[in-house]
Amino acid sequence: MDNVVLVNHGGRPFKIKLIDFGPALPAGNVTRCIVSELHFGIGLVPYASAMCRLFVLLVALTGRVDPVDGYSNGKVAVACGDMVPRHGYDPSPDPPPYSISVDRSTFSPGDKITVSLRGATSFKGFLIEARDAEKLDSPAVGLFLLTEPHQSQLLQCGDTPGSGVSHRSSAKKTEVQAAWESPENPPPRVQFLATVVHKYKVYWARVPGPVVSLRGATAAPSTAAPAPTTGPAPLSTPFSAVGCGRSKSCLRDPAGCEPESDPRCFFLSFAADGEAGRRSAMFELSGPADGYVSFALSLDEWMGNDDVYLCVSDGRRVAISAGHVSGRTHPELAAEEALWGRAWSVADGVIQCRFHRNILQPDRFDLNRSYFLFLAHGGSQQGVLMLTAWMWTVSAGVFVARHYKGFWPDATLLGQRLWFQLHRTLMVLAVILTSVAFTLPFIYRRGWSKGAGAHPYVGCTVMALSVIQPIMALLRPVPDSPRRIIFRWLHFGAGTACQVLAAVCVFLGAAQQALLLPGPWSPAVLTAWLLWIVLADLLLLVHRCTLGSRGNSSSDDKENILMAQLESRQHGEICKVKKVVLVVFLIGNTAFLAAFIKAIASL
Repeated sequence: MDNVVLVNHGGRPFKIKLIDFGPALPAGNVTRCIVSELHFGIGLVPYASAMCRLFVLLVALTGRVDPVDGYSNGKVAVACGDMVPRHGYDPSPDPPPYSISVDRSTFSPGDKITVSLRGATSFKGFLIEARDAEKLDSPAVGLFLLTEPHQSQLLQCGDTPGSGVSHRSSAKKTEVQAAWESPENPPPRVQFLATVVHKYKVYWARVPGPVVSLRGATAAPSTAAPAPTTGPAPLSTPFSAVGCGRSKSCLRDPAGCEPESDPRCFFLSFAADGEAGRRSAMFELSGPADGYVSFALSLDEWMGNDDVYLCVSDGRRVAISAGHVSGRTHPELAAEEALWGRAWSVADGVIQCRFHRNILQPDRFDLNRSYFLFLAHGGSQQGVLMLTAWMWTVSAGVFVARHYKGFWPDATLLGQRLWFQLHRTLMVLAVILTSVAFTLPFIYRRGWSKGAGAHPYVGCTVMALSVIQPIMALLRPVPDSPRRIIFRWLHFGAGTACQVLAAVCVFLGAAQQALLLPGPWSPAVLTAWLLWIVLADLLLLVHRCTLGSRGNSSSDDKENILMAQLESRQHGEICKVKKVVLVVFLIGNTAFLAAFIKAIASL
């Protein structure tokens, strides 16, 4: 009687569940129990066993029998249709940690394909079937041959024996294999599906596997999954918001904008289509952009590990493709064509594209589940502030302090020397801009960014040194103090380290996926900017050394006579060169900064 338990005996008394048939007997040794009627009055055979009498008694008390299926032995033919275990729980909404692979991508009638199911974690049960890729709700096709009979068994799914393969026991496993044999009249494309049970309450149903194609066959048109076209075609009419909220779901920015009339409208719509409105989906994407518009399906609120769809324009036509983002990198485009029914238009700076994809598709997110949606457009205020602070403000402030202390010997501003006031003003402005830019990511992400690599750590170091520098300047000793030399070296060392780390941070920030700046372009421009600063510094240092050596070349006899004339001439020459270098330096910095701001604004 150990295998009979009461289920919910508080709310539904005397409901039973048979939980284990381990100590089963051969069929010939089982005492049969005959029940004449399932009513409250039941005829009972006098010689029935005690267990049989208990079962019938419980049925008599409840007036019903609720079947509960146990699948530890892998006899799951009842689940062949929808491939959903009768466990009483919904499938897990998380991405499946299991994958299906095959040893070939094409086949002929009668060919055998090795199908492997692997998992990053163990599983207890499984069910693998092959379906018509164009009609995934159709019966299983082909038949399986066991390659591991100690842990797998064949099932009859539909009318074909061996059309499914499942587990033989509930022992934990991480990989199983079976051979699939193609039928004599196979569909043009076959997709493998698997249901995997990690434990009783945790399972994944209809995990999509690879699609294999019949050699020499052309897929027939299907409303569920039409054959891919040779390339995107031009759109005949612009997109419309008609049907939003009824026949399709829409995302619009600004809210309520009309994509057919508003050139500033970013628009995304999606609607189910295909067989019974369940097997495929149509997407429409529109927005003002010079290069591309895109959207991504994400498992969380942050960019990374997302399913991405891009519409990229070269000015004349639009390439429509699917991709995947691993971490914070540029999208990796899908190797195989995953979309069909593609159409596009480019007019007045607005890109529009339409495409279809299967709801269940290999290597793509399952559209039966819920995701966060990212629409790629807009700029980065944080990036603009950081670039303004370090590409222009800091570099100009350091340049003035290093080379222009004696340039305006008699000029003062608010009681201080002019160079010092310029330096201090630029540095204070840089600290303010850096502080604001440092705060914005925490507000946006509501915490620490775990997927941005070294960028946030370097940024925190830069922020700390940026705050230390003005504090150190406020506490500096008077000019005649013997500790003044210590302050100078500390101020110089901390400032140099901060500037170097800031340059590293700018390089790392430009590569962040939140910006998606052009890959070859952005590092090249940043490198040119660094070389520009170094060359300007070297030019003034070489010029100063040249003038110094020229002054030291005078003989002792002529020194008293020519010194005044030499100093006057050198001062005029230095002023002229330094004025030109300063103006050119500031114009160059402004050009580099403007180029980056324009690139960010166009995203």
